[in-house]
Amino acid sequence: MNYPDSVHFLYALGNEIKTTKLGLDRIRCLLEGLGNPDRQSRFVHVAGTNGKGSTCAMIESALRAHGEKTGLFTSPHLSEPTERIQVSRTAIAAERFAGAFDRVHACVESLIRTGAIDMHTSYFETVTAMAFLVFAEARLDRVVLEVGLGGRLDATNVVSPELCVITPIDFDHEAYLGRSLEAIAGEKAGILKPGVPAVFARQRPEARAVLLDRARALEIPVTRAEDLELRDLSLDARGSRFTLGGHLQIRCPLAGEHQVENAVAAAAALLALGIPKAAIEAGIAAARWPGRLELVSTNPEMVLDGAHNPAGARALAAYIDRFYSGRRVRLIFGAMRDKAIAEIAGILFPRADQVIVTAPRQARAFSPEAMHGIAAHPNLTIAPRIEDALALVRGAGPDDVIFVTGSLFLVAEARALLS
Repeated sequence: MNYPDSVHFLYALGNEIKTTKLGLDRIRCLLEGLGNPDRQSRFVHVAGTNGKGSTCAMIESALRAHGEKTGLFTSPHLSEPTERIQVSRTAIAAERFAGAFDRVHACVESLIRTGAIDMHTSYFETVTAMAFLVFAEARLDRVVLEVGLGGRLDATNVVSPELCVITPIDFDHEAYLGRSLEAIAGEKAGILKPGVPAVFARQRPEARAVLLDRARALEIPVTRAEDLELRDLSLDARGSRFTLGGHLQIRCPLAGEHQVENAVAAAAALLALGIPKAAIEAGIAAARWPGRLELVSTNPEMVLDGAHNPAGARALAAYIDRFYSGRRVRLIFGAMRDKAIAEIAGILFPRADQVIVTAPRQARAFSPEAMHGIAAHPNLTIAPRIEDALALVRGAGPDDVIFVTGSLFLVAEARALLS
């Protein structure tokens, strides 16, 4: 298939969350049919609720600064599925994506015909297998591999990594992972493996206890990022600076106080891998992660942020409170139906002078007309699409700040229009 056809087929498999097939038997069978490409790379495996992508980006950037040839696997994508599979921080070409899809799809069809598997692999399983093929053929030094959903039964959990990293755990995807922090942490802890050291970001007490219990049961060494001394913290709207462990001078270009914790976890992971100080500092300073507190315009000031769950909304709210108190905040918001919309809106809407609710072009998008029924705001306007919402803020004044937030799909649409 060509690239558009391969993407169409992947989308036809269904939404990667709603049609997820948790379990490792199918992906293991597929990878065996492909010659076990998952065994031909060295992996840093990263799970968690929020901050996974940012942490992966910082780790990968520092490995590259150390001179390594890297792979990066993340989800979801912002604009194109090719973004999920990167070599040396560059998304693979459309032709390479389509070629990897053809090989995986042919193998899947063969396995179905012989009865080795019961049905086609899911969207996420298919792209995960494609990534393993690409990474194996690229002969990389290391791959930074982000978990898709959970950890224990996620398709990425077939790997035998050299390091596991778990970023902050919070509520998300409760229907799949459990309705308590302990249950969710148990799923995330499923990436931990005997003999593989782990790095844990600062955690809420309930999650921390589960992670540490699992690590003790496996008798693996653990680095707790919160145990590294952090001094001289300086925050501004565009990032942070601090001293870590008494010797690392960290400049994090990713905005938001929550990114300090992600940068600390990334640095702890890099220290555990034996990466030198200079590469850690240079790599984190050069990291980029689009669509998360990303400044895309200065006149008027406009920030894109995929705050798609309550923890993400709290991080955005803290950012607004710290850096935009006293400014006129105009919020453009759109979300998917399966998210905690009332809770997210309850966190964000009170901080805005104006709220414009819209919907990304997705079948699962929450209808903006329904927002009146779950969240109140004295100055709430409905815009059918992001283009309409952006038109409503064109007359923003110099003291106004505009946030486009909620679904990453919405952020991606806005980013494409504004680039």
